[in-house]
Amino acid sequence: MLYEQSTPSIGSPLGLTATDPAALAKGLTAHSEATLEPSASYSFLSEFVQRHIGPDAAERQAMLEALGYSSLGALIDAAVPAIIRRQEPLHLAEGTSETAALQRLRQIAEQNQVWRSYIGLGYASTLTPPVIQRNILENPGWYTQYTPYQPEISQGRLEALLNFQTLITDLTALEIANASLLDEGTAAAEAMALSFHSRRHKQAKIFWVAADCHPQTIDVVITRALPLGIEVKVGDHRALTFESGSSDGSIFGVLLQYPATDGAIYSYSDLIERAHAAGALVTVAADLLSLTLLQPPGELGADIAVGSSQRFGVPLGYGGPHAAYFATRQAYARKLPGRLVGVSKDSYGKPALRLALQTREQHIRRDAATSNICTAQVLLAVIASMYAVYHGPTGLKQIASRIHNLTVVLAKALQQAGFDLGIEPFFDTLRVQTGDHTESILSRAVERRINLRQIDSATLGVALDETTTVADVQDLIAVFSGNSAASLELAADLTSAWALPSALLRTSPYLTHPVFNTHHSETEMLRYMHQLQAKDLSLTAAMIPLGSCTMKLNATAEMVPITWPEFGQIHPFAPLEQTQGYQQLFRDLEAWLAEITGFAGVSLQPNAGAQGEYAGLLVIREYHLQRGDSHRTVCLIPQSAHGTNPASAVMAGMKVVAVACDDDGNIDVADLKAKAEKHQDNLAALMVTYPSTHGVFEEAIREICDIVHQHGGQVYMDGANMNAQVGLCRPADFGADVCHLNLHKTFCIPHGGGGPGVGPIGVKAHLAPFLPGHCLVPVGGDQAIGAMTSAPWGSASILPISWMYITMMGSAGLQLATETAILNANYIAKRLEGHYDILYTGQNGLVAHECIVDLRPFKKTADVSVEDVAKRLIDYGFHPPTMSWPVAGTLMVEPTESEAKVELDRFCDAMIAIREEIRAVETGQVPADGSALKQAPHTAEDLVAAQWERPYSREQAIFPSAWVRQHKFWPAVNRIDQAYGDRNLVCSCPPMDSYE
Repeated sequence: MLYEQSTPSIGSPLGLTATDPAALAKGLTAHSEATLEPSASYSFLSEFVQRHIGPDAAERQAMLEALGYSSLGALIDAAVPAIIRRQEPLHLAEGTSETAALQRLRQIAEQNQVWRSYIGLGYASTLTPPVIQRNILENPGWYTQYTPYQPEISQGRLEALLNFQTLITDLTALEIANASLLDEGTAAAEAMALSFHSRRHKQAKIFWVAADCHPQTIDVVITRALPLGIEVKVGDHRALTFESGSSDGSIFGVLLQYPATDGAIYSYSDLIERAHAAGALVTVAADLLSLTLLQPPGELGADIAVGSSQRFGVPLGYGGPHAAYFATRQAYARKLPGRLVGVSKDSYGKPALRLALQTREQHIRRDAATSNICTAQVLLAVIASMYAVYHGPTGLKQIASRIHNLTVVLAKALQQAGFDLGIEPFFDTLRVQTGDHTESILSRAVERRINLRQIDSATLGVALDETTTVADVQDLIAVFSGNSAASLELAADLTSAWALPSALLRTSPYLTHPVFNTHHSETEMLRYMHQLQAKDLSLTAAMIPLGSCTMKLNATAEMVPITWPEFGQIHPFAPLEQTQGYQQLFRDLEAWLAEITGFAGVSLQPNAGAQGEYAGLLVIREYHLQRGDSHRTVCLIPQSAHGTNPASAVMAGMKVVAVACDDDGNIDVADLKAKAEKHQDNLAALMVTYPSTHGVFEEAIREICDIVHQHGGQVYMDGANMNAQVGLCRPADFGADVCHLNLHKTFCIPHGGGGPGVGPIGVKAHLAPFLPGHCLVPVGGDQAIGAMTSAPWGSASILPISWMYITMMGSAGLQLATETAILNANYIAKRLEGHYDILYTGQNGLVAHECIVDLRPFKKTADVSVEDVAKRLIDYGFHPPTMSWPVAGTLMVEPTESEAKVELDRFCDAMIAIREEIRAVETGQVPADGSALKQAPHTAEDLVAAQWERPYSREQAIFPSAWVRQHKFWPAVNRIDQAYGDRNLVCSCPPMDSYE
């Protein structure tokens, strides 16, 4: 994870390595002798580059002429400050074709060994129904969707997420659940934070964790607790007391595992009652599938339930991505972390879904936020919800019962063979006392390519799952007993085996809503999923020009490998010798990202951008602590920063001090200098986004970094806008000490409707020892900050996407992508010139890879709001740009490099046409309250409505351009009443009669 910057790493797609001087010299010579405008003679530009980059050479030239530049190089020289420009190409291999890249990655994948893993620890092999795999996981209509901030064109995935929330509330018997979190460890840490901020006794500082929780969960909780001053105590829950005046009298929260990590099932009702009497909240980390059989946490009295939905059809993927769940009582709804889908109504009074309680979003609450979670694992939550829809309550119970029955049969056989199984009852996991036989058992397991969990030198764990067969159980019996002919009557036992006492059995109903009891044939399931897909605008329909979100092409060749078994069917704690392909993939990506950013070390562990922010700040915090500078806690943050920045800083134990921006949207250097001097004794860090949040290359960035360093601080750079830097400049070169990268933005992992993502961090050499570690598979340095995620390498199974992207693009292709993104953004700004004001520009009147369109004047001249323009864009077939961020009343547009000129022109034509609609209001031709802008978006129901008493025609409303006559995307609902939904909070599936 640590790289010498003096000898840059060379990418490996063509077999180049840093130890191959001839190949290295050849590669550098090829780059140095060629320009970066593509031509047939430039062999180092792979064919894939023209697949990824939308405008061809002729289109690029036409756009350059419109901007007044003779070449792409001239534009970049004018847009990007020379003081930060890199003077040599990236030391990466040449790009390669899709076929060659897939062949190379296949060779890497084959180094992974797919064994049968019965390790457990909260992860289980599962069967993804093929109808879900093909039509959700492998379907760009689902994985290229954006976060549902525009609900009128997001009703499909919002319904799938509402199904997920209903699944969670029903199985946990709690009142409200969010739309997923990053993983089980993160969810447990968020439960700790909610308990801490809700505590009855403000002096309480202890979060008590049962020792039989999953070890990786404990590790993540401890990491998250330290900066907040929370003391984590780990112990035997059976010995926990809450006596007044005892050492445990200051406990504010308790975390329990259900079933425990070794498989044991306990009834926690008495413990929970005693905790409540002492003023503590109780979180139960529960196996979701077991809750079809076991008494749910809510009925036990728990305040919060957390866990993973991975075993609901989501592949192991060496640890992720997986959708965690978080459920709690209604009393804590406004403290619930993450996103929440709720039911509201549209302008016709029809039920409509949207994200609820949006005041909890971090860009609003900033440093007052109790969490920096601004993402979810939407695509994975959708898969889990569809798994529940497909199987229904009866099918889920049958799956759970079969797993439990097989476990009972295995337990009986092991007991007959003389093994002590320890604590009972159990659901799917056994703790086997193996004594002196441990090594011989493990040896026999290796012979059969079976992974068991080694709890200690005399104890093994074995956890069964949905994929386990009778033959697998026979193999396990043979592994433990050494008798290959064991248990010939196994199949007969399956019909009668049952080992759960009646007191622990669930008696309450669940999943009674019709959606979970209707779509059980593949025909019905297929139609249901496609009905939902048709309600969502994805990249399959049109450009999604969202500022700061980089909705670029997610190429099919990049996506293909994620469902290969060699990547998808690997347990995150499988022995390293079985995962050499993954290790090679990690080494490649770490080296390439280090070269692209200029940093000395990279950690791939953070599995979201916000988590990367947090990890980067913890690295800085630990660096100061190790130097004895525990007083350095002040974090300077520009006023324009994304809301997760101040939220992350507070979570990292820092105090936020805002820095002003000047009239051009840049950091006010004088104010920064004054704040740095004022807090120089306590300055920990500056958080800065580059290019700026306003979409501009700030020329003072080196000076800004120098000021912070001169006053003892470190510079954290938010990498959200890295798509404007790759190949042109490197954060480490102009002063950043740590930077997170959004692989789901710049490096092509799709957004998946609001998740998954990966947010690795790069650091300079002095910070490398503090990169994230992990309790079960050591990663990071000797002084690592601890685990950020439940799995050692976070969301490992989607890293092949970024590997493929970099491999196919190569050094020159990556740079051309960056330059084209800048070209496209400036072309849009130029075409809109004279119709709208572009709020901020840099040197020579140019923007970076995004631009801000100012709509604020129209509120005064025509009573037209930014929301009116955004919703009207839907009628023109486009997803609206980012609304009111970073400046209220504006649209932030980022076209990316993947959109062709024809699509850019369509968007600009739509914006210009909308400007004329605004002008019609300004001149009195159309009343302000009767314009199409106020009624947008328009639906098919508007087309067929019996009466039409509006001052504009149906044709103008629904077919405002020639393009939408050819290809019309129909929003599912009219404009949604957000306030109504928050006043009448409903966050699970409503009764079917509400849709009548």
